[in-house]
Amino acid sequence: MQVSDVKKALIEQRKINLKGNLYHKTQIDFAYNTNHMEGSTITPDETASIFDTGTILASNDKVIVLKDATETKNHFTLFKYMLDTLDNPLDEDMIKKYHFILKDGTLTDSEKEWFNVGEYKKKKNFVGSITTSLPKDVSKDMKALLEWYNNIENKKLEDIIEFHVKFEHIHPFQDGNGRVGRMIMFRECLYNDIMPFYIEDRNKDFYIRGIKEYQLHNEKGYLIDTCLNSQDNYERMAKYFLEDN
Repeated sequence: MQVSDVKKALIEQRKINLKGNLYHKTQIDFAYNTNHMEGSTITPDETASIFDTGTILASNDKVIVLKDATETKNHFTLFKYMLDTLDNPLDEDMIKKYHFILKDGTLTDSEKEWFNVGEYKKKKNFVGSITTSLPKDVSKDMKALLEWYNNIENKKLEDIIEFHVKFEHIHPFQDGNGRVGRMIMFRECLYNDIMPFYIEDRNKDFYIRGIKEYQLHNEKGYLIDTCLNSQDNYERMAKYFLEDN
């Protein structure tokens, strides 16, 4: 399976907007998994319904959290934007746009002036026991991160994973860092002709442990193995849709 075939299929299928193909499956599965990892209450069936019809058919006793539904819809838009700008190199403006698309219209977040949708955080945040960059240092730290990354001529999967770890350590936005970071990983794999992937919710604990071990002890194996497993899973799905039986 050539990565170029995956890239071509995603871009072409995004334009024709038909169901039952790799693009359709990727949109639904990626949005469900990455949002559910962050506590979204939207189910796989509800995710598919939002993508297919723009509506949610929920059980009678379930209360739909508007923020969760909006972020699901926004993730679909973000994936489209990612494909539409795939020929452009990664930079700060693109990363900020990713955040704006993901969080726009989420009411409880976007209506707070200090939340700074589409811009770097104004208030301190943290991830577990990890101390993130102070708001005053984010711009400097992001510029340094991108300078390091963009100076790597022939990027490998391990470089993209290390970028992700460093990005999450900076945690540049008030919220949504994980989802923006995982979209960047998918995009950078496609951009650098590496098989893309998204982290499945069932591997959340391995993913979190991997980032923690990488950041605290420079133990890279846990996260790399988790990403390789997800990469294998995505490649199998791509083969199902793109290769003749």
